[in-house]
Amino acid sequence: MGEPVQDLAALEADARETIAAAADLPALQAARAALLGRKGSLSQILRGLGGLPPEERGRVGQAANRLKGEVEAWVEARRASLEGAARDRSLAEHQLDVSLPGDVAPRGHLHPTTQVEREVVAFFASLGFSVETGPEVETEYHNFEALNFPDDHPARDMQDTFFVEGGAVLRTHTSPVQIRAMSGREPPFRFIAPGRVYRHDRSLRHFPMFHQVEGFMVDERASFADLKGILYAFARHMMGERVDLRFRASFFPFTEPSAEMDFTCLVCDGAGCPTCSQSGWVEWGGCGMIHPNVLGHCGIDAERWQGFAFGMGLDRAAMLRHGIPNIHLLFEGDLRVLEQF
Repeated sequence: MGEPVQDLAALEADARETIAAAADLPALQAARAALLGRKGSLSQILRGLGGLPPEERGRVGQAANRLKGEVEAWVEARRASLEGAARDRSLAEHQLDVSLPGDVAPRGHLHPTTQVEREVVAFFASLGFSVETGPEVETEYHNFEALNFPDDHPARDMQDTFFVEGGAVLRTHTSPVQIRAMSGREPPFRFIAPGRVYRHDRSLRHFPMFHQVEGFMVDERASFADLKGILYAFARHMMGERVDLRFRASFFPFTEPSAEMDFTCLVCDGAGCPTCSQSGWVEWGGCGMIHPNVLGHCGIDAERWQGFAFGMGLDRAAMLRHGIPNIHLLFEGDLRVLEQF
C-alpha cells in the first residue's frame, strides 16, 4: 500500500469518475457503497487512521474527511441529475397533446317515470288542462273527509296509510289536490295533478312510494262519455294503438258512478305473465263522476255543475312501456338499469 495521502488522491479521481459514470440510481447507490459502505475503500482508510504515526494521523484524517464530504456532495448532485432526467423523460412520454379532442363526460338523463310524467303533462296541456300541485304531507280532512271517506273506511287503517304526528298523513293519492284546486274557484275548469303518493304496499307492481297523476274536469255538461273518450285517447297516445282498455264497475267514495281501468299488458301482449298476474290485464287506475258531496265540500253547486275525475299510476305506465318486470327497479338507483332509458 502506498502513502495514505497518495492513496486518497487516486481514490478521489476514481470516485469522481465512477460517480459521474453512474447511469441510473441503482448504479449510483452501488458506487456510493463501494466508497462509503461498511467495506468501502474510503471507510477502510478512515478505520485505519489509528495505525498511522501520530505525525501523519491528523493530516490523513483531515484529507479523508474532506474527501468523504466531497463524495457525498457528488453523489447527491448526480442523484438530482438522474432524477431530473427521469422526470423529463416521463413528462416527454406523457406529454398532453392539446390538439386532441377532450374526453366527453357522461351525461345523465331523465328518469323513466319523469319522462312519462312530462309526456302526460304535455298531452293534457294540449287538451286545455292546467297543472296543479299539493303537499305530500296532507291533513286527514283533505285526504279523506273532503273526499267523502267515512270515518270507518278501511283506507284509513294503519295497514294502508302512513300517519304522521299531529294528525297528518302522507297522502295516499293525488285526489286531495282536487279539493285544494276546486275550493274557492268558479267552474268550468279542468286540471291534472301529478305527484308522489305513499301507501303500505310492496309487490312486483307496488312500492311504498309511487307516482300518480290525477285529472278532473267540472262543467255544466261533463259526462262519463267525455271521460272515456279522453282516457282512450290518452292510453293510445302513451302506449300505442294496439293497447286496449276495459272499465269495470267499482266503488270510490269520491266518485259516483265509479270504474276501475285496466289496459292490456304490454309485456306479454295480453297472453299472461308475472307482471299482469297471468291475467293479460294490468290495473291502471280509477275514474268516475265526481260525487256531489265532494263538489259541496269545495263550495260548488252540484245542482248546476258536474264533473269527472280519474287517476292512474305513472310508474306502471313506465314499466309497461319499457318492459320493466319489477317496479322496484325504478327506485333502487341501479345505473345498469337506468342507463338503458
